[in-house]
Amino acid sequence: MIKLEHITKTFELNGKKIQAVKDVSLEIQSGEIFGIIGFSGAGKSTLVRCINLLEQPDSGKVLIAEEDITGYTGQALRKIRQKIGMIFQHFNLMPSRTVFENIELPLKLTQLTASERKQKIEELLQLVGLSDKAQSYPSQLSGGQKQRVAIARALANDPKVLLCDEATSALDPQTTHSILQLLKEVNERLGLTIVIITHQMEVIKEICDRVAVMQNGAVVEQGNIVDVFSDPQAPITKDFIEAADNFEAFSALIKMNGAITGISHEQPIWFLTYRGVVAGEPLMSELYRLFKVKANIIYGNIDYFKECIVGKLGVAIEGEDAQIKAAKAFLIEKQVRVEVLR
Repeated sequence: MIKLEHITKTFELNGKKIQAVKDVSLEIQSGEIFGIIGFSGAGKSTLVRCINLLEQPDSGKVLIAEEDITGYTGQALRKIRQKIGMIFQHFNLMPSRTVFENIELPLKLTQLTASERKQKIEELLQLVGLSDKAQSYPSQLSGGQKQRVAIARALANDPKVLLCDEATSALDPQTTHSILQLLKEVNERLGLTIVIITHQMEVIKEICDRVAVMQNGAVVEQGNIVDVFSDPQAPITKDFIEAADNFEAFSALIKMNGAITGISHEQPIWFLTYRGVVAGEPLMSELYRLFKVKANIIYGNIDYFKECIVGKLGVAIEGEDAQIKAAKAFLIEKQVRVEVLR
């Protein structure tokens, strides 16, 4: 387990002090995939670099498996870092060395013989799907292949933790998906704890178990990924989710009223969020059957997580006032979150 206790980090720029991380406390469980999301300047990259002490916190503690490493230096720090792998947005490969040689770099600091290193590298190349690229140079690889090499290199010392700092930001969506699937496989096969830093909510949705949202150096919200997506609390979290779900298009559609949707100015519009087994129930048809309330669906989105489904619907409501009120109470009883947009 990784435990951060009241981490604070300040930099000085042009004579001014900038507090990049403000009193952040987090617990990351062993074997989970934990996401930290925020816009540029939120402090997320600085925070993750405090985990392996690439950045030394001004105050607070970093505990790895209940061991306080905050004050470690020299050999003790190097030993800890061997168990914390890290991959970056721009891969950080040595251009003058082959794929094999790039992965071998951290292994040269170990007691492994040349033949043992060779066997280890071959196993890693097989794991990341690049067995045929051992003698290629980085310039001969695609972005996705370069990141696979970086992952193999980060795994060379059999780390317990893998830190990913914007590891998919430079990749196209299809390649991003393939890298995330590889990280999932690594997590499941090796029992690795993975910490992912990103500004992309799609990355969090696809791979993470839990998430922390950062803004201006502080964590403003954290929790299980399903809870955060189905019931976000912080305004910045809502902004991230709405951008990922294309909610802005729905909002624009409402303002257009009858121009495209056939919705009158008087019609109530509800935004419904539901999760788990409720997602499989024909709720909109039930509203008409039980209450003679029509629900015209004008927006829909479904996210599939490890634990359950989270569905979102925007509906224009039509019916008698008393029946609409009863229909709303019915949905709430079914554990559907109902937001009245108008």
